[in-house]
Amino acid sequence: MNMPSMHSGGFTADRLLLFGATGDLAQRMLLPSLCALHADELIDPELKIVATARSELTNHEYRNFARAALEKYLPADRRGGMADFLNRLSYQPLDATTLDGFNALAEKVGQPGQGLAIFLSTAPSLFEPTIKGLQHAGLDGANVRMCLEKPLGTDLATSREINDAVASAFPEERIFRIDHYLGKETVQNLLALRFANLMFEPIWNAAHIDHVQITVAETVGLEGRVGFYDDAGALRDMVQNHMLQLLALVAMEPPGSFDATAVRDEKVKVLRALRQVESGETVTGQYRAGAINGKAVPGYDDELGRESNTETFVAIKSHVDNWRWKGVPFYLRTGKRLPERVTEIVVQFRCVPHSIFAGKGATMQPNRLVIGIQPEENITLSLMTKVPGLDREGIRLRQVPLNIAMPDAFSGAVRRIAYERLLLDLIEGDQTLFVRRDEVEAQWQWIDAIRAGWQADGLIPKTYTAGSWGPSAAIALAERDGVSWHE
Repeated sequence: MNMPSMHSGGFTADRLLLFGATGDLAQRMLLPSLCALHADELIDPELKIVATARSELTNHEYRNFARAALEKYLPADRRGGMADFLNRLSYQPLDATTLDGFNALAEKVGQPGQGLAIFLSTAPSLFEPTIKGLQHAGLDGANVRMCLEKPLGTDLATSREINDAVASAFPEERIFRIDHYLGKETVQNLLALRFANLMFEPIWNAAHIDHVQITVAETVGLEGRVGFYDDAGALRDMVQNHMLQLLALVAMEPPGSFDATAVRDEKVKVLRALRQVESGETVTGQYRAGAINGKAVPGYDDELGRESNTETFVAIKSHVDNWRWKGVPFYLRTGKRLPERVTEIVVQFRCVPHSIFAGKGATMQPNRLVIGIQPEENITLSLMTKVPGLDREGIRLRQVPLNIAMPDAFSGAVRRIAYERLLLDLIEGDQTLFVRRDEVEAQWQWIDAIRAGWQADGLIPKTYTAGSWGPSAAIALAERDGVSWHE
């Protein structure tokens, strides 16, 4: 299995070092993903996993901690060889704020045969001292690659600081910035849908598409992220990364090939072509007490314990100013405590230029493509068809959905956690599904301009009841263009 990787970076790592290894992400995603990859024999038996965090634990205590996380978060049918997997794990306590412990950490990692992959899932304030510590201990050589978990800054300036700190030790081709949405099967399927089917690409433009909607709705509230979320808000937490990545994949030009440089070159062009959002093209909201699925839930101010102007909902009308998309609005909306958990992309096509059925009393509706990302992964294309009958009262047409439910289309295929693919790509050195520095900075530039506009306008979030689709102004934002949000 020790074959050299064909990907950029040139080596398959035989050591994986996890920072923040006792945190929520490690428990919910990283350990279950690695155990699942182990069970499917997708990672080399020689790969050693070294975990580090501040807690004083022995190897044995950390393995027990990992076992508890796997039993909680990994489905029982994917826990094959769990005992063997746990034996791969070793643990080294570390206070990343001082250089003292880094030599002991390097000793625990040992001399990698081929290479070391580092996964940094810590508070952004620890990025710089951690990089210094890694350099101090010699864990920054040519066969080391670095993976960063968001948030990468709170604006363009802080993002640049973090990126500069990392770049002082690692070149861009060895930096892997995670946006876990890019690991989702349907998100990659969006590229297959566009670039592996002849019928879509010729009509994927302003001449045939009326508008695009991207919705990321959550039913949850703060869920223990009180401090972080109140500093961030919906715009920085969701739009800056996940939603702009989805927009870039919908809007990008066909890349020359499916590789990291070609795909990311096209994404960054879209992000740079985003028009600056004008006053009146955004709506912000903050939820108040209400009910979700029949259960009463508190308001944001109640959960926070004080008043705050942080937005828990944002809707934006955006434009990509290039030939392909001139005049096509992209409506984005995301929020917490909305009626259902759903992430979807809606591509609304234009009406046919002339209806031959109008004289027979038939009404037409334009085709619509809905790409569901969560909770269900599916693709639905609505087509106009004739209602059966003798048509003595006139012809009736009806929209019929053409459904492709991913789990049904590929029965027998394992439903993987997005992090499985991303961790495997990190170990093997494939950057295609990771975010490049110029993408991150183009995203922040656009987001910072929106926030500056809010400040200039003195915009305060409008309240909305938990369990509703946000403030009524968000509905008006689309309706004044004759558009209804897809619900």
